[in-house]
Amino acid sequence: MARNAEKAMTALARWRRMKESESKGPVARRPADTRDCTDVRNAERFRKEIVMDIAKKIAMIQNPGLGEFKIRDLNDEINKQLKLKFAWESRIKE
Repeated sequence: MARNAEKAMTALARWRRMKESESKGPVARRPADTRDCTDVRNAERFRKEIVMDIAKKIAMIQNPGLGEFKIRDLNDEINKQLKLKFAWESRIKE
């Protein structure tokens, strides 16, 4: 049985990833400072990415098998993401 890394490198998987990236167009990276973004559409997209990341981390934190330190780390990351989300929302309002 092939490993996951070998499966990911198949020609079909690489071709499919290439086609998906072509259909989405050029991908803009999220700037470190919200003031660097001048396009409302990009700002809304960056905010949406942060919201999805927060949702994933909230789902992870609800796992009863996690240790206390991992839960604390996730909580800190969620709090940072919430502050960043608020900053993007303020930038969108501007």
